[in-house]
Formats: sequence, structure tokens, C-alpha cells
Amino acid sequence: MADRRSLRLSTRVTLFFAITALLGGGALTITTFLFARQSLLDQRETAAVDDARANARFVKNELETDPEPDSVNRAVREIETDPDGWVIVLVDGRVVPSSTGPGNGLDDLPNELLVSMEAQISGYQRFTGADGDPYIAVGIRIEPFDASYFEAFPLDTTERTLQVLATALIVGSALATLVATFFGWSTSRRMLRPLSRVADAAATIAAGNLDTRLEEEDDPDLNRLAGSFNDMADAVQERLEREQRFASDVSHELRSPITALTAAVEVLDTKRSDIPERTRQALDVVVSQVRRFDAMVIDLLELSRIDAGATDINLEDVDLADLCDRVSQRYGYGDLPIEVHRRAKRRAMVDRVRFERILGNLLDNATTHGGGPVRITIEPSPVRRSVLMAVEDEGPGVAASERTRIFERFARGSAARHRVGTGLGLALVAEHAAALGGEAWVEDRTGGGARFVVRLPTEAP
Repeated sequence: MADRRSLRLSTRVTLFFAITALLGGGALTITTFLFARQSLLDQRETAAVDDARANARFVKNELETDPEPDSVNRAVREIETDPDGWVIVLVDGRVVPSSTGPGNGLDDLPNELLVSMEAQISGYQRFTGADGDPYIAVGIRIEPFDASYFEAFPLDTTERTLQVLATALIVGSALATLVATFFGWSTSRRMLRPLSRVADAAATIAAGNLDTRLEEEDDPDLNRLAGSFNDMADAVQERLEREQRFASDVSHELRSPITALTAAVEVLDTKRSDIPERTRQALDVVVSQVRRFDAMVIDLLELSRIDAGATDINLEDVDLADLCDRVSQRYGYGDLPIEVHRRAKRRAMVDRVRFERILGNLLDNATTHGGGPVRITIEPSPVRRSVLMAVEDEGPGVAASERTRIFERFARGSAARHRVGTGLGLALVAEHAAALGGEAWVEDRTGGGARFVVRLPTEAP
């Protein structure tokens, strides 16, 4: 199934405001337009009917005075009509001469109105003329004469007014939608700003600054959120500090008995020639395990000091190749080749003590689990202002599924499960690398084996 990523909350809030404004504005625009259209048409129809009735009375008066066609024709000519309208008068079923406008005859009127007038029923109807323009036609029976009065009134002015109104309503609706969208965007930013502060504070705490807290908010609901977050942060900090103190206290308390055991075991080991063979084998197991236990306690003490922030960082601008050579010799790898890439920076800002722990642990790890280190490389880094230092071996390598887990405390790869080690060496490498502003990872080595890589900054932060 495809991964469906939902929209951001701020985007959803903005879209909600925009869609609500669009629908509301659209509904208001349509309602307003329909109401205005009906109102304008009703007014126009009422005015047209009133004008037609007044003109029909004028023609009726003329028929009562002089029913001759010439007299009616003169009366029609005296009627003031719209320039685009026309008048038709039927007397005894015949059109009075000169009573029609230019190019507009009886056939141009709607059939429904003509049929109604034949049934001696006055009325009016909107229609589209031959020129494509809208009109309203009014038909009035003139009693007691067998006469009908027709007048067509153009609606183009009304239609233009409606078009202008529709344009204004659409533009207004669009502007209202834009304003609502901006308002929704600004509102979502104001609403989510406290959540952003919570997220930033949580990220800061996750990065190790456990003293981070949220300030009080003016809004009671947000202030409750800030209070709950601070209470949670206090509880987390207290628990972590309690666990750190416990680990530090346990490690510290173990130092004395372990030191005593180590001294006693070393004394016994010097007298191994006086011990029977079977007892000597047991002594070898005790010696190796006591030494392993002693190394583990030392590593635990170091990790507890790192967790508590009790270790200082003294950055120095050093030559990495020279420092790697000195550390290698100190750990018994004086013949190990150190290769510097021609584009790599030789100098970096590191803490000598921490760097020695990083490189020393990587060399020990290569010896214990990778058949021994084969070379140290210093290479350019794709990250600006940094350089890569790698220790390579020819061992079985590290499975892709374990390359992150082996840097966790007491974690072991499948190839190292039955080997001697504390399970803390690579965890210390990762902790010291992060403290220096870098990182550590493992990858495959060309030709077989593993490359444990550490990225180090070349400039002070």
C-alpha cells in the first residue's frame, strides 16, 4: 500500500478557512445574484406593463375618437417608446400601417403571447429577439374594440446591470476567499506557535539539554500544556539523573573490589608454575574475566561521566596523520599504514584524549572482531568543514541490519557474539565522536571486511 502522507496541520487549517470562505462566498454570491436578478426583472416587468397599459389607453382613446387607421397610426407615432423597442397595434385582426418598428413585426413576438391574446387574455412574456437581445413583450386587449396592443421593451440595460453585479459579486467573493485564506494562514501560525515551542523544547531535551523548560502562556489552555510539558520534563530529568547516578555509583563502588581482585589474580598468575595444570586452566579463565570486568567498569565509569556532562572538551588544532601514528604506536600498531588522501585536510579540531579513545577502541575492535586492522585512512568528507578518519579490517564485515545497533551500549554483532569484549567500545566511539561534533558509522570495505568511519570537524564550532 502506498504511503499516504497527510497535510500539515497549518495547511489543513488554512484550507479550512479558504474552503469555508469559498463555499460561503459562493453561496452568498449566487443567492444575492438570483435575488437581485429577480428583483430587477420584476421591477422592469412592472414598469413595462404600466407603460404598455398607459399607451394602450392612449390608443383606446384615439379609437373612441376616430377609429380610422390613419388616426390610430398617428396616435401610435406619438407614443414614446424605447429606441430599441417597438409597438404593434391590431385592429380587426389587421396590423395598423406604420405601427411596427423598423424590422420588427408580429412574427418577432413570442407565440405564447400571441395565442393568449387570441384568447382575449392580456399578458406579458420575456423572449429573445431576432437580434439575440432579451426583450419583454406586453400584450393588452383593447375593449370594446376588436383590437390588441403589443409593445416590446428591451432588457439589455437590465442584463448589463446584472452582468456588472455578477462580476462585482464574483470579484468580491474571490477577494473574501483570499482574505480568509490569509487570515487562516496567520491564525494557524499563531495557533501552532506554542506547539512549535513545545517541539523545539522537546528536540532540545532530546539533544541532551535536560534543563530546557517552557515559559508560562497567557492563554489558560496553553498554560496548562506548558505546565504539563514542564512536569514531564522534570520527571524525565529526575529519572535520567537517578539512573546516571546509580550507574556511576555502581561503577565507582565496583572499582575497589575489582582492583583488589585484579591485584590478587595478578599475584596468582605470577605463581602459575606452582599450580597444577587443571587449576592453571581455571586461573586463566579467572584472569581473563577479571580483566574483562575491570575494563567494563572503566568503560561504564567513562560513559556515566559523559552522560552526566562531567567531562571537559579541550579542542586543539592537530595534525591527524601524526596523531594517528602516535596513538597507533601506543596501542602496539606501529607498523600500521596511515594513508592520507591527496584532497583530504590533515588538520582537525579534536580533543586529544577523546580522539585517542576513539582510535584506540576502533583498533581494539578490529583486532577482536575483524582479524586485526589493515590500515588507517584520512579522507575528504562530503560535509563541509570536516574530514573522515577510517580504520579498516579484513574480517567478516558487519551485516547491514546491525550497522546501527552495534554502536549501542552492550550491543554485539552476530559475528562477535561469542568473542571477548565489553560491548561498550563502539558505544564510546559514538559518544566521543558526537561530543566532538562529528559522528561514527560502519560500512563495507572494498575487497572484504569493514570500515569504521568517524567524521571529525576541521574548524571549531
